[in-house]
Amino acid sequence: MRTKYLLYSFFLLAIWPHQAMAQSLKGVVLDENSRRSLAGATVRLMENDQARATDIFGRFQFTELPAGNYTLEVSFIGYEKVSQSVTVGAVNETLPIFMKASILQLADITIQAEDQSQINIISAVDMQLRPVLSSQEVLRMVPGLFIAQHAGGGKAEQIFLRGFDIDHGTDIDLSVDGLPVNMVSHAHGQGYSDLHFLIPETIEQVNFQKGPYDAARGNFATAGFVDFQTRNALSQNLLKAEGGQFGTYRFVGMFDVLGQKAKEERQNAYVAAEYYATQNYFDSPQNFNRLNIFGKYHHYLGNNKIVSVSASAFRSQWDASGQIPERAVENGQIGFFGAIDDTEGGQTDRSNLNLQLTHLLPNGGYLQNQVFWVNYNFELYSNFTFFLNDPLNGDQIRQRENRQIYGYRGRYGRDFRLGKVNLALQAGGSLRYDRVRNNELSRTVGRQTLTEALALGHVDETNAAAFAEAQWQFGSRLSLTTGLRFDYFKFEYLDLLPLNYNRQFEEEQVLSPKLQFAWDASQKIRFYLKAGQGFHSNDTRVVVAQNGASSILPRAWGADLGLVLKPLPRMLVQLAVWHLDLEQEFVYVGDEAVVEPSGKTRRQGLDLSVRHQLTDWLFLDLDLSLAQPKAREAPEGEDFIPLAPTFTSVGGLSFRFKSGINGSLRYRYLDDRAANEDKSVVAEGYFLLDAVLNYTRPRYEIGLSLVNLTDSRWKEAQFDTESRLANELESVSEIHFTPGSPFFAKVSLSYFF
Repeated sequence: MRTKYLLYSFFLLAIWPHQAMAQSLKGVVLDENSRRSLAGATVRLMENDQARATDIFGRFQFTELPAGNYTLEVSFIGYEKVSQSVTVGAVNETLPIFMKASILQLADITIQAEDQSQINIISAVDMQLRPVLSSQEVLRMVPGLFIAQHAGGGKAEQIFLRGFDIDHGTDIDLSVDGLPVNMVSHAHGQGYSDLHFLIPETIEQVNFQKGPYDAARGNFATAGFVDFQTRNALSQNLLKAEGGQFGTYRFVGMFDVLGQKAKEERQNAYVAAEYYATQNYFDSPQNFNRLNIFGKYHHYLGNNKIVSVSASAFRSQWDASGQIPERAVENGQIGFFGAIDDTEGGQTDRSNLNLQLTHLLPNGGYLQNQVFWVNYNFELYSNFTFFLNDPLNGDQIRQRENRQIYGYRGRYGRDFRLGKVNLALQAGGSLRYDRVRNNELSRTVGRQTLTEALALGHVDETNAAAFAEAQWQFGSRLSLTTGLRFDYFKFEYLDLLPLNYNRQFEEEQVLSPKLQFAWDASQKIRFYLKAGQGFHSNDTRVVVAQNGASSILPRAWGADLGLVLKPLPRMLVQLAVWHLDLEQEFVYVGDEAVVEPSGKTRRQGLDLSVRHQLTDWLFLDLDLSLAQPKAREAPEGEDFIPLAPTFTSVGGLSFRFKSGINGSLRYRYLDDRAANEDKSVVAEGYFLLDAVLNYTRPRYEIGLSLVNLTDSRWKEAQFDTESRLANELESVSEIHFTPGSPFFAKVSLSYFF
């Protein structure tokens, strides 16, 4: 092995002098207003049709160029295209290129194998077409992803993607600026992901990938990952007020704190705050309120360092109606928006501190370091079965915990030129430690009286990981990316209910290979193949209860075959057929403090996304997702996966006139799906129409938002649950649901300064 590394080192030394003597063209792409670097911009050399994507510092470089005059064309979604003449001579100077923000033009988007940056084309287009309007809309930015809220707005949303009922985050990795959102071994469920601490107006990019193919992503990244990137700078300050039906109002403020002179020195800082409150549309008022505060400082230290520091605090509390049984609505006991136990609800808070330092090294590589800290508290009261277990007091439960998360992420990257092959290497590591105290499940009455403690303990969970990834670029059309990831876990649980001290622990590790291949037939079509293994960890309480006999880190094996196509200058199409197998696992049911086995599963399907600029002012978007989720070891006809979606579609028309009038008309469709293993119980689908209309001027914006235009009655969350009402002698198993929003209107006024 040592001989291999020595030979490789001599090889690099042998070719290095040749690289140094070659003519090259180097540059950096910057935002004209904030002077921040634009990562992922496309820079094309028109004379030889070579193209590069800018890195995290906004840098690009063309090597081995004959001296002479060239034309550079630079494009980036949401910015005016730049064309610039340059002369390549003996002296290599870094050329600055400034870009000005503008209205999206799909004709400016090009397809190229060199651009393997983290920025997702579809996501970047959507951020320009339909900015996020609410915390719930945050997750809906991912094509094919559906959500359901079933606890008064304060509980994390239930997530559906690629044939998965992901619950609250078991099979999707969510992060904000690299800060983890998923909570391991959570009081309510594994992977619980509450994104309500994220203020929608602070989001600048939504980077996502479906499937387990990114070596930098580990736990929960089976169906995919979503990484939200907040703004590094504000182009203008904002004051915003919203008001709507059902006692709903919201206030947002975003303020630059350093001014234009600091921006010219590439130094930015801002603070943002949000307050949201509503009684909601249920018969029993929800008394929901949420407060968010966020601050970020971003500074370029010279030309080789970027410092980013952010801090945030979030708190919410709410009452809830929970899921209600169909029979109670049908017999008139309650209305469609009624409640059986309206003392449900909860409260939660989260504080975050996130520090990042990116350093450009003398050898042309870069080093990223991130440390973060999270303080989190959670308390939730629910009643799913009413009087099934306790006919006298009812079945209300309390779940709560206090959690501290300490973490580190590091990444090193460098580009090489090996003959005619470009090689981009990345390697990194991470460490996350969750210290959870008083992870509790108890029976309660009216939130006030504790009747029985079902589970209580301390969880300590550690995840250390390392990964390496190499992207090989063969010419201008072909690229191959190989990756390998290693994860180590230590699970510890101290059960506080037994009289005797009982601390248990288990350890496990997993190796996850990754492969991605892309070939550009032209600037209008790219074919790609992705394959890899991912995993999600089991709850610590499952792991120690099974004494390591269960699959501690259930594997997922996936493959995608797809294409990205520009059949017309103003049309972008992405199509993928996919396959994903999941290994045997055991699931900890946090609502009952029991362990249930879940067999092997297989999901396969098709995803289609279309973005079309019909005219200069009119845009169309369409997403279709087909999935066939099956339990692999169950008999045919009894192999349905409860609540797993099989067909979803979202789409709409967006318009932007030069006069300032803009808006959209959008639909959401979720097909009927099995609610149990033999599909004898069906969760009903729905079709909804929403609309937004704005009048935007340089200093202000007036907006109107309409939800459920047709005032349809629909069921947002549905479960096949066995329950018993107070007047019933026997239990009944049937659909229990949370009603979706009726027609809802909201107005807004924004002031920019």
